[in-house]
Amino acid sequence: MAKLSKDVLLKVACGFTVVMTSLCVALVLLLFVHKTETVQPTPESEPYLIGVGRADCTGPPADIPLMGYATSGQTAAGIHTRLYSRAFIIDDSKQRVVFVTVDVGMISQRLRLEVMQALKEKYGDVYRQDNVILSGTHTHCGLGGYFQYTLFMLSTSGYIKESVQPLVNGIVKSIDIAHSTMRPGRIYQGHGQLEESSLNRSPHSYLNNPEEERQRYKWNTDKDVTVLKFTDLDGDGIGMLSWFAVHAVSMNYTNRMVSSDNMGYASYLMEQDKNGGQLPGQGRFVAGFSSSNLGDVSPNIKGPHCTNTGLPCDYLNSSCPVGGTKVCTAFGPGEDMFESTRIIGDNVYRKAKELYASAVEEVTGFVNAAHQWVNMTDVSVEIDSTRTVRTCKPALGHSFAAGTTDGGGDLNFTQGAVEGDPFWDGIRDAILGEPSKETQDCQHPKPILFSTGEMTFPLPWHPEIIDIQMITFGSVAIVAVPGEITTMAGRRLREAVKKGLQSEGEFGNVQVVIAGLSNVYTHYITTYEEYQVQRYEGASTIFGPHTLSAYLQKFSGLAKAIAQGRVSELPAGPEPPFFNNPPNLMTSAGADKSPVNTSFGDVLEQVLPLYRKGDVASVTFVAGNPRHSGDMRDKTFVTVEIHDNLTDTWEVVHTDASWETRFHWLKGESSLSNTTVEWYIPSTARSGTYRIRHFGHSMKRVNWKPVITAYEGTSDVFKVTAGYYFSKN
Repeated sequence: MAKLSKDVLLKVACGFTVVMTSLCVALVLLLFVHKTETVQPTPESEPYLIGVGRADCTGPPADIPLMGYATSGQTAAGIHTRLYSRAFIIDDSKQRVVFVTVDVGMISQRLRLEVMQALKEKYGDVYRQDNVILSGTHTHCGLGGYFQYTLFMLSTSGYIKESVQPLVNGIVKSIDIAHSTMRPGRIYQGHGQLEESSLNRSPHSYLNNPEEERQRYKWNTDKDVTVLKFTDLDGDGIGMLSWFAVHAVSMNYTNRMVSSDNMGYASYLMEQDKNGGQLPGQGRFVAGFSSSNLGDVSPNIKGPHCTNTGLPCDYLNSSCPVGGTKVCTAFGPGEDMFESTRIIGDNVYRKAKELYASAVEEVTGFVNAAHQWVNMTDVSVEIDSTRTVRTCKPALGHSFAAGTTDGGGDLNFTQGAVEGDPFWDGIRDAILGEPSKETQDCQHPKPILFSTGEMTFPLPWHPEIIDIQMITFGSVAIVAVPGEITTMAGRRLREAVKKGLQSEGEFGNVQVVIAGLSNVYTHYITTYEEYQVQRYEGASTIFGPHTLSAYLQKFSGLAKAIAQGRVSELPAGPEPPFFNNPPNLMTSAGADKSPVNTSFGDVLEQVLPLYRKGDVASVTFVAGNPRHSGDMRDKTFVTVEIHDNLTDTWEVVHTDASWETRFHWLKGESSLSNTTVEWYIPSTARSGTYRIRHFGHSMKRVNWKPVITAYEGTSDVFKVTAGYYFSKN
């Protein structure tokens, strides 16, 4: 424009009038402005269609084994917090992807297959294997019973329909809500680091990685936090997704209440903050906190100590001189598991909230999805020009039975075992048969405890056909990892995927995110070097020492296909099996009885008349088995209510989804049971008059047929004050 103005002025000097000059300049400016205003926006600047949804997926909180620690006797007996499925849909008008994070130990192959079947019946080909990722938060306090492979069914009493159905229905409902609320919107990303919230629980294995590789990183766990901020076109927040690598095991193996653990608490805090005044599970803002490369990462940051002496555990094998691995337990940062859950969850929430508030880097660009099924028992990998290796049939090593410092095994196994034990090997051979030489050689140096790939009764013990999947939208790539991948293995995978995406000169600033525990569960994924040490994670890397190399190859292939626009050319691969009628080892819940001269819902132990903020109000009711209540999604077994003197009505301020309440169910003898409801009165509670209510169902048999009856119970009213003593001022 400066040069043009000079030319015009020269022409003026040659005879044009000042008026004509002004008109010419004005005309040029108008033409320039018109041209800039009519430039068509590039596809990258178009807003996405975005939908978010949350749905309750809590199953019957009684009798059913909890999934995670595989501890005998750890069956559900109440609710600490409810479990939710959170769905996020992103659509660029040509392609659509869905990411779902679920408060569950992991996504099983059976669960995914049932969800996909339900979606197909409802939406046809809109939601498919390639564009839907299901990821578990890895809480160890969700219900089990949703697997179709024998090993997992043994520890969770088989395939339990009453546990599976709430999960399937909850996941599908969260997608339904996200689907129905889709609107134009934008996505922003933020990145930061969170310290003092994670600890590597297998540092000896980590140190076996090459020194030059380790020197590239400050820590032996990933401290990175990634946040995606979802807004509508007015800039109002509608949702958030976050990833941070840490096990959801702040709630330990002694807990018997259903709980979403630390990641669930982070979601709870963010949603309560953004949905001010709403009860948990309500409000339009959806906050998902997802798992990442957490395989060797613990939230118990005080580290492992012998519970009988207080001394640190043995560094190499995580055991104690007296009591072995069972008494070697990691703790912290709180004084008990509830405080530790609160601290870690709060730390993750606060960092995510900070990054959410400061996220200004917009995510723009096309949406892609790629998926293959792969037989992971026989993948050939070219290590270099002279050597090709392959994966193995599934097998678990001796150190698998040792457990971890977050939950040790009951028998005399220790971590780091590279030789078998004649006693246990003899028992294995007599009952299950000796592993084949081929599998032993392939899995070396793992001493095989269970050669699960060679065990098929009554159904295969482990999956063989595995989902390999990733999605991208703009500069974000989400890699759906079918298991628990360790810190260094996750770093290598991110690098490999990034290299594949950038192979064609695109995706220059791509951020690769690992979503762990996705689509199908295959235990752990370590580096080759970590595998040699054979701690718990290596012993649980079921496809052998070259498992990670196989995944690097397969995920790189997906990344390159996306970069080259060849996704449609990818072979689908062999479909996984869907077994009809997997065995259910759970007995049905028996008839309920109430003590003499009582009815269900009667109070056995009454509340006190007065409590201070910070106290715990407690009441015990005559109760039925919660399994008789059936589908209690979007309902509650508990309410805490405050009286409104102006309207003479009761307002619900807490449910069994609230952090402040605990719903304990105690199964007694002779079909007698009771429920204790605790309310941990927060400092923010309003002073006033309260009551606690319990809702349930009892079952009796009439002419041998079950008859289920609803009941409810209500405590005495009680006062909550700031203190017991009052000042006249």
